[in-house]
Formats: sequence, C-alpha cells, structure tokens
Amino acid sequence: MSSTDHRESPGAARRQSRPGPLARRSFLKKSLAASAAAPFLASLEEHALARQAQAAPAAGQTAPKPVPCPQGKIGKVQMSRLICGGNLISGYAHSRDLIYVSELLKNYFTDERIMDTWALCEQHGVNTMVAYPGDPHAVEVYRKYRARGGRIQYLAQIVPTKEDLKTAVKEAVDAGAVGAFLVGNHGDAWTREGAVGRIGELVKNIKDAGLIAGVAGHELRTTRAVEEARIAPDFYVKTLHNTNYWSRRQLAQEKEVIDNYGIDNYWCREPKETIAYMSELARPWIAYKVLAAGAIHPRSGFRYAFENGADFALVGMFDFQVAENVSVTHEVLGGKLDRDRAWMA
Repeated sequence: MSSTDHRESPGAARRQSRPGPLARRSFLKKSLAASAAAPFLASLEEHALARQAQAAPAAGQTAPKPVPCPQGKIGKVQMSRLICGGNLISGYAHSRDLIYVSELLKNYFTDERIMDTWALCEQHGVNTMVAYPGDPHAVEVYRKYRARGGRIQYLAQIVPTKEDLKTAVKEAVDAGAVGAFLVGNHGDAWTREGAVGRIGELVKNIKDAGLIAGVAGHELRTTRAVEEARIAPDFYVKTLHNTNYWSRRQLAQEKEVIDNYGIDNYWCREPKETIAYMSELARPWIAYKVLAAGAIHPRSGFRYAFENGADFALVGMFDFQVAENVSVTHEVLGGKLDRDRAWMA
C-alpha cells in the first residue's frame, strides 16, 4: 500500500447524491426479479448480493444477529480468523492486465464506503483489519470511524526505510494499531540483500512499542532466514494459495522463469514447500493472497489455507463480499477440517 494510492476520489464529490442502502436494495430486488428467468447467477458476488437483498428485513423488523466469526489469539490480541485486507480499501488492486481496476476501486471506496465495509465486518464478527499507517488518508478514515463508535482493530502493515526503523513503528502506535508487521516486499528484499539483522531490529522496535510484531513475505526464504536468525516475531504473514487457476497454469507452461515482481499474477510460487515448512514451525501464521486476487473461489481458497496450517486468512473484501466470506469461513472451520498442523493461535 502507498500514500499515492489515496488520490482524491472523483466519487467523493458525488457522495451526497449516491443512492442510499434502501434505494440500492430496491433496485437489486427489481433486477433480480427481472432476471429470474436466467439459468443461474454465475459469480460469488452475485450470489452474495442476491442473498443480501432477499434476506433484508422489512421496515420495522430487526435483522438476525450474525454468528461471531471464529477467533484466535496472537500474544494479547484476540483476532478473528478472517481478517479484512487493506488493498481494496486503499484503491490498490492486483489487476493483471486490466489497467482501470485501481481507478475503479478509488471511485467505489469513498470514505463512507470504507467505513460501511468495516461496519459490516464488525457486524459479522470480523474484528481486525489491515492498513498502512504511513498513509494519512487511511489513518484519517480510521480515526473518523473510531469516533463514530467503530471498534475494529488496526493491524498495521508498515513500510520503513532502511535508514529509519522507528518512524513507521511510531506511526502505527499513533494510529492506534494493536500490532504491526513488515510489508512483504521489504521482507523479501531485505532477505535477498542479506540484511536480516535489519528485520530483527525492526521486530524489536515493534515489541518495545507494546505491539505484537510480525514479518511478511511472499518468498519462503524470508521466513526461513528470520527463523534461522532467531529473531522470534510474534507471527508471520506468508502467502499461500493453490496454483489451480487459469492464468497461473498458463504461466507454468512458459519456458521463461517469471519472477513474482515481474508480473502481477501469482504470489505463492512454492505452496507445497511453504506448507511443509510451516507445519514444523510453532508460531502463528496469517496467510495472505489466499484467493490469488480473486482467481480462486473463497470456498476453495479458505479451505486450502486452513487445512494446510494457516491460523488466519487475510483477505481483501468488498462490502458485498463480507457476509459471504464469513459464511464460508464458518462452513470451512465448522465442518470436517483435514488439518495436521496444530493451531498456533
């Protein structure tokens, strides 16, 4: 995430004229009725929107209270096993070849929509979100949300410079974060540079500030190097997803080796090795990129992550996906789970 992700949204000027929830619900119900003859609703989003419209309480009725999302604990912090990611809210997206997606998100996620999304998360028992505290806009919206009575926890994804390992931690504390972790791109780059000691110093700074401390990485060698250096973070944030989706299968047929940072397409190049290594590691694990940026259905992606050892799943969510994602989390964790790794949180 970057502060450049938060340019003034053209949609913000139109916020007052945006249809309210009742108008949107009425439109959706009419649209669904008009499409009743269609053979099926193809996408997860369409199913979620359909259920939301059909289950909406009539005027004067009270909606049933959702069942809380399953939780785990890292240090002193109790966290929902499903965590709301920050890329969608920040206006950043892994969009493959679609050049308009990030701009679309910036227009969709007005300040009000961001807060609506967090409120929906809380309503469905998701009590933690991730955002970048170095972005003044993200911090401003979070403080506004807290002032309204919102209680969602802030897990900070920090982006320190090599020369300054303290300012980013202070920003996380000042923003009201309960924990902080080094962003994956930095974790990977510093490991490749042989600067694992720098990661250790940052982890110490986070702990000294009273926050739970983590290290993120797309590459398994980042986690390995941190463990070998005996840095002992409170948790890891490591990518995990299966490779059974179209664009990844196409890449696998290419003779040229494509680096994760050279193409915006896939983020866990060694899922089997990751699963094997983490199975022996007695430290909490937050899995991210579990849906490969929307290429994998949550029912498949969540099961793959939790069955293969993840303690939490960090997922970017639109407002209309929250209820469905929590429902799938309940379905996966409440049913038969073929999991060998003990829960570490």
